[in-house]
Amino acid sequence: MKCIVGLGNIGKKYDLTRHNIGFEVIDWLLERHNFNLDKQKFRGAYTIERMGDEKVMLIEPMTLMNLSGEAVGPLMDYYGVEVEDLLVLYDDMDLEQGQIRLRQKGSAGGHNGMKSLIQHLGTNEFKRVRIGIGRPTNGMSVPDYVLQKFSSDEMKTMDKVIEHSARAVETFIETSRFDHVMNNYNGEVK
Repeated sequence: MKCIVGLGNIGKKYDLTRHNIGFEVIDWLLERHNFNLDKQKFRGAYTIERMGDEKVMLIEPMTLMNLSGEAVGPLMDYYGVEVEDLLVLYDDMDLEQGQIRLRQKGSAGGHNGMKSLIQHLGTNEFKRVRIGIGRPTNGMSVPDYVLQKFSSDEMKTMDKVIEHSARAVETFIETSRFDHVMNNYNGEVK
């Protein structure tokens, strides 16, 4: 079973904020495939569905971002999901808006949600889609920036990025060849 996790913070006030871009990709997939996060366990909202021939679990942790591993680790253990079947979607300030980077493994890169996942899974060797949100300007603090909603102009770009990222997830589920997915989806979304 493939496990697709979008990182974010729960609550309406966080909808369409930079830090919740992982949730936005999961929501796009849910809407496209007419799925719902109809289960809750271990502080995670999730569903298990079929996409093509593959069984897939889509998860949005119901913890704060910095505690994401507390939901994902136990859910993966409970359902016997192997770490090689995990794909995590999250915001990345080191990439400009409009860019995505798919990686087979890596460090947390200062992202507290990823730090929590690495801690709870005991490894950093899991697939991820890093979604660029850019860095704050005009002296804005990092917490204020990542919790800020995208402007309407930014959302024009981010809508394309969300769809592109979701299509990368679908391709991974269809092929299980992450190197192929990386070759086709890494880069700037136009």
